[in-house]
Amino acid sequence: MSTTESPRTTAGTTEAGTSEAVAAGGQAVKETLEDYTLRFAPRSYRRWTPMVVATTALGGIAYMADFSIGAGIGLAHGTGNALLAIAVAAVVIFITGFPLAYYGARYNIDLDLITRGSGFGYHGSVLTGVIFASFTFIFFALEGAIMAQGLRLGLGLPLWLGYAVSTLMVIPLVVYGMKALSRLQVWTTPLWLLLMVGPLVYLVAEDPGTVDRFLSYAGTDGDGAVSTASVMLGAGVCLSLIAQIGEQIDYLRFMPPKTEANKRAWWTAVVMAGPGWVVLGALKQAIGVFLAVRVIAEVGPAAAPEPIRQFRGAFEAMMPSWTVIPLAVALVVISQIKINVTNAYSGSLAWTNAFTRVTRRYPGRMVFVLVNLAFALALMEADMFSFLGGVLGFYSNCAIAWVVTVATDIGINKYLLKLSPLRPEFRRGMLHPVNPVGVVAFTASSGLSIALYFGLFGESLQPYSPVAAAVIAFVLTPLMAVVTRGRYYLRRADDGIAEPLLDPDGNPSAVVLDCHVCRQPYERPDLTACLAHDAAVCSLCLSTDRKGEHVLPATA
Repeated sequence: MSTTESPRTTAGTTEAGTSEAVAAGGQAVKETLEDYTLRFAPRSYRRWTPMVVATTALGGIAYMADFSIGAGIGLAHGTGNALLAIAVAAVVIFITGFPLAYYGARYNIDLDLITRGSGFGYHGSVLTGVIFASFTFIFFALEGAIMAQGLRLGLGLPLWLGYAVSTLMVIPLVVYGMKALSRLQVWTTPLWLLLMVGPLVYLVAEDPGTVDRFLSYAGTDGDGAVSTASVMLGAGVCLSLIAQIGEQIDYLRFMPPKTEANKRAWWTAVVMAGPGWVVLGALKQAIGVFLAVRVIAEVGPAAAPEPIRQFRGAFEAMMPSWTVIPLAVALVVISQIKINVTNAYSGSLAWTNAFTRVTRRYPGRMVFVLVNLAFALALMEADMFSFLGGVLGFYSNCAIAWVVTVATDIGINKYLLKLSPLRPEFRRGMLHPVNPVGVVAFTASSGLSIALYFGLFGESLQPYSPVAAAVIAFVLTPLMAVVTRGRYYLRRADDGIAEPLLDPDGNPSAVVLDCHVCRQPYERPDLTACLAHDAAVCSLCLSTDRKGEHVLPATA
């Protein structure tokens, strides 16, 4: 099974089965296009420094939706409630995002692959894959709508045409995966920061009274007094962003191996670009409240949450009139490109993962780039922006239930109870199809929280649906692990290959072996032994093995 040996095929593999697997393997040979969609990201590809990976990952949170989300909460409930809601959500997102970011960076796999081995099973995580894919096209639609608003204000384009432009322009940028995205995010981030931060600093310095008006704003739904219900309603909207950690991990999986020499830079990058994204996100939401309060008298409460209106007002205070519209439009367009290439990229990974496991066919990542964009364009044309709060409030229940379940499995079931395997597993044959630990915890927590959200248990409990999603998932995940005694995590503990999975530093091994089906070399963590042959088979060929000829049997 060395890279110099010719892969051999023995009796037991049908011609049709082999040809299908070879075709699937050939489809993914150009990994610069496919970007290791369904598999471990090998060391040979991960040539970026920790800081380059972190900068690329943080570039993906340049979205303008934070300004709209913060503005919507602040205008409805007042500044005090909005700031508390933003803070509560940020704490939850940081705590739950940390273990996920660590596992993604340490073991070089995306959140779907982490979810498989952290309570859901090989097929059980298809459900959460679809939820994550939904997150990407919901937020693509939101960002596309914001860009269309900017193009209408700056260029006079009708909204329907702006939606189409914002959708089609990302296709050339997302084709080449991480290599192209890293360059895009690194080079555009300084300009984006300057355009975003400059007006805010100027407004605070030149007119300190804007801060007082911002802090005293009471909102349209009450007297501005802080109330638990208002804070929870606002936090529920903010917590819809909890699934953003999945997009951060899509970049963090390309982190270099952690060693004694780079451990400080490695940890800094993981924390900063993993759970640390929410610090910048929370600041943007608070800025959104500030800018909306400032322009509400001029544009009205309906238009105040639109980022293009907010930044137009800010630029008008500090720049000549002829520069205002171009600068505001430039900020919106740069932000939309930075985030929507990430949304399209991450969505294509999620859809491809789910589709391949269900159908055992691998059509290629680019097919699902187009699928994701089609869903997003449909939402934009349906005027999603006008009912933003309702969509995000509902969606947050599912996202919270998923992320809290996986984070709890890592933090408690793996490290405290030691019922879940410490090293994440994702390969077919090594996992049970469904693990009741995660599936039951997720289904119960999301189902009950959605029932609360729609008022089935009374209006007084309705604001607490996000709390219910988090608490139920946190309690049920370890409880189910104890009840099942961890029996449904691993279908077998030995993958049949003598070479260790990890190197002496605890990083995934860089030893290369041949897959005898697709005849391509892969690093050790991506392969298992083959049932029918004295050879190794890669994870993608296992995923597309329709007859299960290569899948190892279960062991006691």
